[in-house]
Amino acid sequence: MDLGLGDAVALVTGGGSGIGRAIAACLAREGARVAVVDRDDARGGEGVLLAIRGDLADADTCRRAVDETVARFRRLDVLVNNAGRNDGVGLDAGPEAFAASLRQNLVHYYTMLHVARAHLERARGAVVNVGSKVAVTGQGGTSAYAAAKAGVLGLTREWALELAPAGVRVNAVVPAEVMTPLYERWLATLPDPDAERRRIERSIPLGRRFTTPEEIADTVAFVASRRASHTTGQVLFVDGGYTHLDRRQS
Repeated sequence: MDLGLGDAVALVTGGGSGIGRAIAACLAREGARVAVVDRDDARGGEGVLLAIRGDLADADTCRRAVDETVARFRRLDVLVNNAGRNDGVGLDAGPEAFAASLRQNLVHYYTMLHVARAHLERARGAVVNVGSKVAVTGQGGTSAYAAAKAGVLGLTREWALELAPAGVRVNAVVPAEVMTPLYERWLATLPDPDAERRRIERSIPLGRRFTTPEEIADTVAFVASRRASHTTGQVLFVDGGYTHLDRRQS
């Protein structure tokens, strides 16, 4: 299926590694001209034409990312808000740590769209917000990340309604257990990483395996494309049934 992204310009936050890198590569393979902004790795990946380094918790980075993308490609059609990480800021961390985590995991979603809005409206473009199953399941010990990702889902519905008159579509894609370098580093901190990996795999109903970053990327590319031209305000769980199916089957 041709997604019709050949004339599109896409900007992916957190596009230097993991899910974001897979999204950027997928969009590029579909013909989009892709820019990424990343705090830690702004070298870009397969097909990336513009890589910008900066901390998205700083509003100036958000503005610079949009400005540089539009200066290079003269337009912006797709914004993928993806950057963030589960930082384990729980109830014991205190209000300052909680607020700092929200800046790293939620506030820049708002700032990016605030800055990019006029360009996306001009293009009648699309926004894809990458969330997390923690928003609807909880996890324990990660209050700030759960709040941020719940906020992502709320903003998706809010923005879909607000931007519909301008023809801008807004959807969310929600991963659960995805094997990324960050996930592998977390597993390595455990006493028996292999046993924990097997336990998690057994809890995923479809295929008893982790979702791949590429599977998340494929769904992001579809909802960002004209092939999803009447889809907005939706939350798509790409998780092998992990979030909503009974995991007692094993």
